[in-house]
Amino acid sequence: MAKIRITQSRSVIKSSDRQKKTMQALGLRNRHQVVELEETPAVQGMIEKVRHLVHIEKKN
Repeated sequence: MAKIRITQSRSVIKSSDRQKKTMQALGLRNRHQVVELEETPAVQGMIEKVRHLVHIEKKN
């Protein structure tokens, strides 16, 4: 599977609890933190829920 590089670009302070938990599940806790994850349907679903808080780059 392909890898995705996810960078947290915005704070989660005013986000809902569900969005905060989704960010934690992705492994993101601080602004400008970067994680690389496998591109799976579960990860894609989580990214869709917090798309406004992250920046996504596809890696080959």
